[in-house]
Amino acid sequence: MRVAIIGAGVAGLATATEFAEQGHDVTLIARGSAIGENCCSWYAGGMLAPWCEGESAGEQVIRLGQQAVGWWERHVSGVRRRGTLVLCQGRDMAELHRFARRTEASEVVDGDRIDELEPDLAGRFRQGLFFADEGHLDPRKALVELAQKLREQGAIFRLGVDAGDVALDADITIDCRGLAARDRLPDLRGVRGEMLVIRSRDLNLSRPVRFLHPRIPLYIVPRGEGVHMVGATMIEGDRRAHISVRSTLELLSAAYALHPAFGEAEILETGVDARPAFPDNLPRVQRCGNTVYVNGLYRHGYLLSPAIAHMAVAAASTPN
Repeated sequence: MRVAIIGAGVAGLATATEFAEQGHDVTLIARGSAIGENCCSWYAGGMLAPWCEGESAGEQVIRLGQQAVGWWERHVSGVRRRGTLVLCQGRDMAELHRFARRTEASEVVDGDRIDELEPDLAGRFRQGLFFADEGHLDPRKALVELAQKLREQGAIFRLGVDAGDVALDADITIDCRGLAARDRLPDLRGVRGEMLVIRSRDLNLSRPVRFLHPRIPLYIVPRGEGVHMVGATMIEGDRRAHISVRSTLELLSAAYALHPAFGEAEILETGVDARPAFPDNLPRVQRCGNTVYVNGLYRHGYLLSPAIAHMAVAAASTPN
């Protein structure tokens, strides 16, 4: 089967990988001239954390997300299965208890265990939650590596091209355009996410840390050598401008509350993009004629794209 996939973000690349592994001829078409360009998954945290996401997401996200770590380990290098640590300041302990009630598969850890897991946070926290089976990856390296492996499998990339301007010589089209697909999926909406990349000379975390801060839930994801991604906001709207002063202050103040040494960190990068979401914040795979629409991954792109890619292949293989 000849498959045309529109969009080369995490959903498009994961879906292309599933089709290519089943022996189909795959062509990817994307408006960006390079992998990751104009792609909200370029600014993601890369956390493969289905149980933590259960704090605000439904059963479907938890269930489908449990496939993610194994899938990514099979397809890219650099996946780290070191778990997720959830912390709060002493005055916010009620938030930690609430998080524990709303999630599964965590271990309550005391100060000694926290110090053992993250020595650079030694002595700062007396209780937390540890989700040992979760993992994380570097999103940018993962996208580039997926694309390279697809090329090695014979997939054709047509970058810097608008799919509307070319004839698609394919038996089935997979539309993974994100918010650009609102011309076909009018109930899509944008959810703005903002992030910072900082480098500290004094701190080098080894796993994602979720910090239950009163104003803004914070996560810090290590990228190695003292570099950390700090995110992220969830603001209704699809404006892809620069990060706001308010968000910058809140993200940095929360990072400082996690450890004052972050106050001396360098800001290497800021990033903003709008994630596609349906009203229920759940993804959809739906077929209309010879087009399968894959969209609405919301804040769960890396977590849910493996399962959604399987669904897309199944939808394309089912007689219309």
